[in-house]
Amino acid sequence: MKALFINGSPRKNWNTHKMLDSAMKGASEAGAECELVHLYDMSFKGCMSCFACKLKNSKTNGLCVIRDELRPVLEKALSSDVIVMGSPIYFSFPTGMLRAFMERLLFPVMSYSIGEDGQRLRAIDRTIYTATIYTMNCPEDLAPKIDYDTIIKDNSMALGIVMGYTENLCAYNTYQFSDYSRYEANMFSEEDKAKYRDEHFEQDLQAAFELGKRLVAKAKGE
Repeated sequence: MKALFINGSPRKNWNTHKMLDSAMKGASEAGAECELVHLYDMSFKGCMSCFACKLKNSKTNGLCVIRDELRPVLEKALSSDVIVMGSPIYFSFPTGMLRAFMERLLFPVMSYSIGEDGQRLRAIDRTIYTATIYTMNCPEDLAPKIDYDTIIKDNSMALGIVMGYTENLCAYNTYQFSDYSRYEANMFSEEDKAKYRDEHFEQDLQAAFELGKRLVAKAKGE
């Protein structure tokens, strides 16, 4: 049982990484062999629209043909039972690095052809249990007003169609800076941000732990 964790944040040991680490602990407790990958440590691009994965009789078997630093990660992803991705929200979207990873992972697996049962064909014949963890500066009550729920739903729809199963977990109103006084950020109250973090982030971490544990259990058929 293998579980792959993808950090789409440029930061390590901060909100997104901590959430992924907690999810990884949950997956490990459930019996999975876990690995964490930091996308910002690698040099790669998104889909190049070469369509090699869409050729008739293609031998790619769902793996992007581009040979770069991301390719070994994609190989691991396709052989995993669980994939958990994490990203902060930048200007209303997951980071470009995570989006590039998703393009390279999902597009080769997805087919443009429909099977006899009317369902879209896929290059893999099994479910990979996926989830995306989002961390954001945005408060929870503001998120739907600025359509964050729609953006997250669209990402979720793609993962669900291609991989067969997905979940989302959001950590709202996260603490961005170690020292707010150093930055032009007077729209925020450091005191309020710290208070919210102290009251909620441990709950977010616990939710991430349970997410990792739950996905592995589902992959095992429990």
